[in-house]
Amino acid sequence: MKDAASRLARSRRIMVAGCSGSGKSTLSQALCSRLDLTYISMDRDVFWMPGWQLRPREEATQRIAAYAARERWIIDGNSPRTMGLRLARADLVIWMRPPRHVSVYGILSRWLKHRGTVRPEMAEGCPEKIDWDFFKYVWNFEKNEVPQFLEQFEKARDDLPIIVVTSRKQSVDLLSELAKIRP
Repeated sequence: MKDAASRLARSRRIMVAGCSGSGKSTLSQALCSRLDLTYISMDRDVFWMPGWQLRPREEATQRIAAYAARERWIIDGNSPRTMGLRLARADLVIWMRPPRHVSVYGILSRWLKHRGTVRPEMAEGCPEKIDWDFFKYVWNFEKNEVPQFLEQFEKARDDLPIIVVTSRKQSVDLLSELAKIRP
């Protein structure tokens, strides 16, 4: 984690991707405060409008492109279809890839904590919820979504570092190592 923290400390544009409930938003927000970067939640800032209305695809793509064009950011979210826009500008990628049970626990505990309210990384008017389709998405993430991530990472430039975080402990260790470099 020491090498990963050193790379993080020098990064101005960081892409954080992975399954819902994996800890993307928690890590992203912690990194933003330590690295003085702008936090961009794709759920809040790109995809969702009040009342769980999905933003039109073209508008969402334009928003992603505009955010990616900025000089300093952490963009938290997925969307393999538009990943190339972020990968082209990112200095570093953090790929949250814990075991399935960690992400399932993450979405369930998040729901218990925020049910009926809007969590900070979600768009206004979108109270926390879980439905069967979302649960299946998380359950089948490794099988259905990861191949798309791998394809996009293969297309990315060769010098783009990708840090794979497979546990909550690794997230904590990464932040701890970063604190030694940038207190």
